[in-house]
Amino acid sequence: MEWTKDYQLFLFDFDGLLVNTEEIHYQAYKKMCRDRGFELPWDFSRYCQVAHYHQETLRRELMQSVPGLERMESDWEVLYQEKKQAMVELLSKGSVTMMPGAEKLLRVLDQEGIERCVVTHSPLEQIELIKQGNPILFSIPHWFTRESYTKAKPDPECYLNAIEKLCPEEGKVIGFEDTPRGMQALMETPAEAVMITQVNYPEQETFVSRGAKLFNSLADWMHSRS
Repeated sequence: MEWTKDYQLFLFDFDGLLVNTEEIHYQAYKKMCRDRGFELPWDFSRYCQVAHYHQETLRRELMQSVPGLERMESDWEVLYQEKKQAMVELLSKGSVTMMPGAEKLLRVLDQEGIERCVVTHSPLEQIELIKQGNPILFSIPHWFTRESYTKAKPDPECYLNAIEKLCPEEGKVIGFEDTPRGMQALMETPAEAVMITQVNYPEQETFVSRGAKLFNSLADWMHSRS
């Protein structure tokens, strides 16, 4: 494919971009509430609009939406640990699948020998578990996880480190993100920025005005280049 020759490095976020782990996080929060006798009254889009900013925002909004939960357990750390355990249970069941177009894109990049890496705040232990059920992920040679940098997105440190290490000769770089925090980080780098999401975030118009591209899926992005 000719478009693969346009870039020397592909940068990818992980959760919600390559794999459907954002859906798993959502289901884990629902299970945490359900196990205590409550229902989380959010659809997936609402969850993303709350969760993809700050942990305190998520805590506050969830407690407001499920008021009985805070009366039962006011310590958020206790609830969060229950959510994490629910997440582990879902991951162990092999619930994680590749997002639309992700596997095809990774196969093309592997066949063409194009440099690529994942830049994510997910812990390495969780990533290794997800890889077992989605072996195409083993084709990605470089992983910048939370253990690899000091400042999380929206700080651009993680992306800048990846570019410096993998594309030091000022080659052309493209990066893909699915959240506003990730896009803020990516757009502070020399990379061409692409946002992949079906959620309507208020920042999208600003990102596009600054030169970012917007698509519903990686499959749609690939189709636009064919």
